[in-house]
Amino acid sequence: MNHEKTKVINSDMSRVIAQMGHFDKLAIGDAGMPVPAGTEKIDLAVTKGIPSFMDVLNNVLEELEVQRIFLAEEIKTQNPTMLENIKKRLPDTPIVFIPHDEMKKDLSNCKAFIRTGEMTPYSNIMLESGVVF
Repeated sequence: MNHEKTKVINSDMSRVIAQMGHFDKLAIGDAGMPVPAGTEKIDLAVTKGIPSFMDVLNNVLEELEVQRIFLAEEIKTQNPTMLENIKKRLPDTPIVFIPHDEMKKDLSNCKAFIRTGEMTPYSNIMLESGVVF
């Protein structure tokens, strides 16, 4: 049995992840993503690029079981490098591509939005929670 402390040390992130149920969604995004008023915003942005989108995604994935991810259609052409990084990190997870405008609206159905210092375009993801047992 592994008794090490949680890898997510941000208390708000840890709380939200702990409360995630099957099919619940958690979003992580770049510094410029507009967050709907009703969605909890966990702001980790310190300065340009810090923390990076991938740093935060990797941290969340230490604790969250993800069954499906949602990305903006636009990431394919506007930020193919980030898309590759995401696919490398989640090679077996199905990806649903949706228009960026739809993603902005869908943030209102997310438990929280974690804002990073990422400055590259369309670096936003919605993670759909799987079952942990």
